[in-house]
Amino acid sequence: MMKRKLIILLAALCSLISVHCSAKLHWQSKMDSLLKELPRQNEDTNKIDILIWLCNAHENINPDEGIKYAQEAIALCTKKGWEAKLPKAYNSLGNCYVDKFDCPKALGCFFKSMELAKKNGDIRGVAITAGNIGIAYSKLSDYIKALEYHFVALKIDEKLGRKADLAADYTNIGLVYSEQGDYKNALEYCFKALRLDEEMGYKNGIAADYCSIGAIYNQEGDNEKALEYLFTGLKAAEGVGNRRFVGNITANIGTVYDAQHEHVRALTWHFRALRIGEEIGDKAIEGGSLSGIGGSYIGLVTHPRSAVTVTDESELPVAQYELDAPIPKGRSALLHRAVEYLKRAVVINEEVGDLCGLQKSYEYLSEAYTLLGKYKAALEASDYHHALKDSVFSQENKEEILKMSMKNDYDRQRLTDSLKVAEDQKIARVNLKKQKSYTYAGIAGVLLLGGFSFFVFKERRKSEAERKKSDGLLLNILPEAVAQELKAKGVTSAKHYDNVTVLFTDFVNFTQASESMNPQALIDELHTCFKKFDEISEQYNIEKIKTIGDAYLAVAGLPTADPEHAQHVVSAAKEITEFMTDRLAKLGRERTFEVRVGIHSGSVVAGVVGVKKFAYDIWGDTVNTAARMEQNGEAGKINISQTTYELVKDKFACEYRGEVEAKGKGVMKMYYVS
Repeated sequence: MMKRKLIILLAALCSLISVHCSAKLHWQSKMDSLLKELPRQNEDTNKIDILIWLCNAHENINPDEGIKYAQEAIALCTKKGWEAKLPKAYNSLGNCYVDKFDCPKALGCFFKSMELAKKNGDIRGVAITAGNIGIAYSKLSDYIKALEYHFVALKIDEKLGRKADLAADYTNIGLVYSEQGDYKNALEYCFKALRLDEEMGYKNGIAADYCSIGAIYNQEGDNEKALEYLFTGLKAAEGVGNRRFVGNITANIGTVYDAQHEHVRALTWHFRALRIGEEIGDKAIEGGSLSGIGGSYIGLVTHPRSAVTVTDESELPVAQYELDAPIPKGRSALLHRAVEYLKRAVVINEEVGDLCGLQKSYEYLSEAYTLLGKYKAALEASDYHHALKDSVFSQENKEEILKMSMKNDYDRQRLTDSLKVAEDQKIARVNLKKQKSYTYAGIAGVLLLGGFSFFVFKERRKSEAERKKSDGLLLNILPEAVAQELKAKGVTSAKHYDNVTVLFTDFVNFTQASESMNPQALIDELHTCFKKFDEISEQYNIEKIKTIGDAYLAVAGLPTADPEHAQHVVSAAKEITEFMTDRLAKLGRERTFEVRVGIHSGSVVAGVVGVKKFAYDIWGDTVNTAARMEQNGEAGKINISQTTYELVKDKFACEYRGEVEAKGKGVMKMYYVS
């Protein structure tokens, strides 16, 4: 089935359509003017306003630059004690982090903004921030919390009577409902937004409303209505000159045509969206369009139009379509072209940190490799897809936990019923005692009580055994402290940890080794290695987070604080590299792998994500930096950051590597642990 979720639209619209997120239009002339004016400004509120405006203008085109302006505004507000401007500055900073897909950091900024807005008595500021918090939670797929905060914003905006803010609330709520598959409520709220925007004559809002309604209809499977609203939205977006809206809508028109198996026509729209993304420098549109192009090429193989048979000898009629490149001939050529575009999509999605886009790209790559008969490459891509989608936890375990939970509830009910029966029997024995001899009643009572005691003991033992089994499975999925919180409250809350150390490993020659090993031997070797990594991690009180294909992610210092977190991770890394070095010497490169290790210390946010397929995970720049340490290391070596080095330099001999360029991080000081 080629029908796909409109990830590009729903991810982009969450940040684009909300009035709660500051203006994102590319006002180049005004920007140039303000950039010239900024150095001449005194340290006053005018300078802060300019910094915040520049931050907002850079959110989509260059969020890293926007972060710099927001941080400068926050520093100036703090220096001068101007708390009234701080909530807006923190909101702008959070919006930049949302556009970088770093939602945990964004939430930290938004909660700070809300705290300050409440302190200042800024009710509208609280509503604006609540809407932004809802958007961040939505991107983390925590739809329950997303709705909770969007309805907080809605309640405040209804009292304030601001129509523009109300329209934004309605749209945001509608989008969350659509993510949950509740299309009736999703359409109801989006149409409410459309009516308000039309009443106000707000053209950007109208374009966004048509776009979101079209997306929801497509998710619902009504392709005709989806195209009707998307084309209306496209016309509105072109009318106001909003290129970003045009790019998103164009890409999603292609997605609808893919759902109808009109893949040649879909390619036309995906290529148009790609050109727009490249022209305006929007990486999210680029990555989504490249993934869409790859999916369309696969669709030409798996769902050819009735008038066109795709074989090794066929040629597709493409003269009437506007394409950047002719459609190749034949099944194999189509699939190789799909792989080419999907690999480009992976690179861009990794660059911007778009996990949803990465998940979809790997899913298509797995399908393309399978159709090409490259099963090992397909397995690797599938591993990445499922790791991004479900983390490391198996659905079977979670279903087993659910079954056992239900079984325990049933056992507890049986025990309750048994106690009630026993109480009734006790009363009966009292009455019997009045009618018969004490001896006979005593014997009957002893026998009855003994039988009941045996029954209760047996039931309790059975229930306890099931409970222990269920708890064992739960602890195999979650850290003990988190599992206990989940059992006690039914929910868990995300927590921020300031002092942790993240370990990231990767097998250097995994692809080459997988080519020479049969699938079972490959899986067995991965299992052996990761099992040993788990044992080493447990020895040093390190919490394993997940495996991602052939990569291994773990962290020390959470959920229980560990003052020696960095030392413990480095010690574990040394044992891991020694284990893999010894194994390589014994088995050779044809039967095992070389390992590369990266380590970084800092702060993270950790918690359980998802509703149906929950998983314990960590987020934050510390995780990304640890991955960059691994990528810039060498086989058999442990590459650590400057931050980690400062924590372990008195315990381990380290070799300074100098300043190394890390992708997406700039130049960083790095060290090898000797």
